[in-house]
Amino acid sequence: MSNYLFKPRIVSVPIFRRSSLGGLVGADGDTSSGSVPPSEDVLLFPVRRIYCVGRNYRKHTIEMGGDPDREPPFFFQKPADSVVVCRPGAQQATIPYPSCTSNLHYEAELIVAIGKDQEGKNIQADEAMGHVFGFSVGCDLTRRDLQSEAKQMRRPWDAAKSFDLSCPMSPITPKEVIDDLDGASIKLRVNGELKQQSGLDKMIFSVPEIVVNLSKLFRLQKGDLIMTGTPEGVGAIVAGDSVQIECGELLSCNFEITPS
Repeated sequence: MSNYLFKPRIVSVPIFRRSSLGGLVGADGDTSSGSVPPSEDVLLFPVRRIYCVGRNYRKHTIEMGGDPDREPPFFFQKPADSVVVCRPGAQQATIPYPSCTSNLHYEAELIVAIGKDQEGKNIQADEAMGHVFGFSVGCDLTRRDLQSEAKQMRRPWDAAKSFDLSCPMSPITPKEVIDDLDGASIKLRVNGELKQQSGLDKMIFSVPEIVVNLSKLFRLQKGDLIMTGTPEGVGAIVAGDSVQIECGELLSCNFEITPS
């Protein structure tokens, strides 16, 4: 008999295996939720925390009014249940336009999945990639008007960044099956029109550097996701818009914004 007052919800992201793409697609008919039921065909990555890096591309830092040459990396978080799994081949995921905003923005991002059993505290640079399980692409949906207001009033960004369904993402690809990500570019299209494009080598802080810096502040554990920042070209989306994010060999993240 369980001692829980209610059944805890475990948010999981499918793991892409080249030999079982059909299993990923057929695991669950509901693509609007981050909760994925167990399936013999699909290996799942349970999400513990979602960390986000602010201003990690030079041109985006400049377009947001920052100084890329002086600012150290800074971090914020999204709740685990903000994940929306966008699986290939399935019905396109849908995200209702969020409340309390009239300026919803897209931000395409590479996502790092942490998978080492050992807790990561004060990780050294040469050990950083050993804590990485795999990669995904996703979108840091942002209530830009609320973020601007919070900046002006020197308040936290929670309402602007950490709302429900604010982290659509593709299934995770293990790093062992990726041939080359270093030279890849991340791209975001809205209704087929290219809006963001940048090489991952344009990041101010590389994946190992992000892991090192983040582990000074938090104990990184398996199940953690790290959104690594967005390139320049962020902009508004409205109900009816379709968004596609891709990066190298990783599975794409596709979703549609629907009326609230």
